[in-house]
Amino acid sequence: MANQNFSFKTDPPLVEKSEESERGAEEGYLLPASVVISAVILVGAWLYTADPKSWQGRAEFQPPLNGQAPARDAFEEKVLPSSGIILPVRWGDLGVKMVSVGVIDGERFKSVYASRGGLSDEYLRFLERSDNGNIKITPENSGFLLNLFWALGLGNKNDVLDRGPMVTYDGRAPASPEEALAKAANFASTGGWTLAKGDAMDHYSRHPFVVLTPLQQKIVERVSKNIYRPCCNNPTHFPDCNHGMAMLGLLELLASQGVSENEMYKVALQVNAYWFPGTYLTIAKYLEMKGVSWGSADPKEVLGARYSSASGYRQILNEITPAPTPSGGGCGV
Repeated sequence: MANQNFSFKTDPPLVEKSEESERGAEEGYLLPASVVISAVILVGAWLYTADPKSWQGRAEFQPPLNGQAPARDAFEEKVLPSSGIILPVRWGDLGVKMVSVGVIDGERFKSVYASRGGLSDEYLRFLERSDNGNIKITPENSGFLLNLFWALGLGNKNDVLDRGPMVTYDGRAPASPEEALAKAANFASTGGWTLAKGDAMDHYSRHPFVVLTPLQQKIVERVSKNIYRPCCNNPTHFPDCNHGMAMLGLLELLASQGVSENEMYKVALQVNAYWFPGTYLTIAKYLEMKGVSWGSADPKEVLGARYSSASGYRQILNEITPAPTPSGGGCGV
């Protein structure tokens, strides 16, 4: 398989905020942040499937032992509403399409979730129905949605995957489509997707699930360069881990349905907060300490490298004690 010979690589130096917002796709990112060896992926997947409670990177909120929802203070409720948030985007029949072409192996997907209590009727709708309306993200379904958007970002045909840092991270454009696939295979976002029919790279940027106009594509590329995630130092434009690939899929869907650029940042921050709850509760407390309420913070700024990259968040931790960490989305299925 294409993902059998992985190698570790180090993070690129984080550029200053004034530079990172202007750096174009053609300049690329020097080195990937979350390249993993296949053994790590396979062992992680085994631990996850065999005993989900044993793995710290679990992709769902841990259920309360007594069957009651844990107490939440007003601050946490403001950042992570327990009732969830309805996103301005429709899911439609995307799940049916992804299962039909094998980006998602329906039976394998169900098998993994069987060890986590099974797929509810609500979850099955995403995979089996064509009439799904607007997506609602909640603390309980955030990990499930992370996996769905991961599959969408991986399988959807897009220039970000074909010509962006996933294939040019070493400063050199691939000489052939085969070389491009070989280069892109060496990441957690590609080698880590184990729920496809066949190899994940059989589906990489292959299926026209979400077709964008030239203007919509430019918006996705521009926004994706400014959205970081705290598990690594790269923006969504370099989706080398599952969170980056999932965010790319979400941005493509938002753009295709006419959501404005400003609204895309707002949605991305809401979703990132559910995927990294402890991190964003800490960031929100840090902002409050600086006199900025969570509701008045600029989503684009908070999603930038200063706050939302791994190194940016580490700097914040030098000034504030981290908030208690609810379970969030891990870097595996």
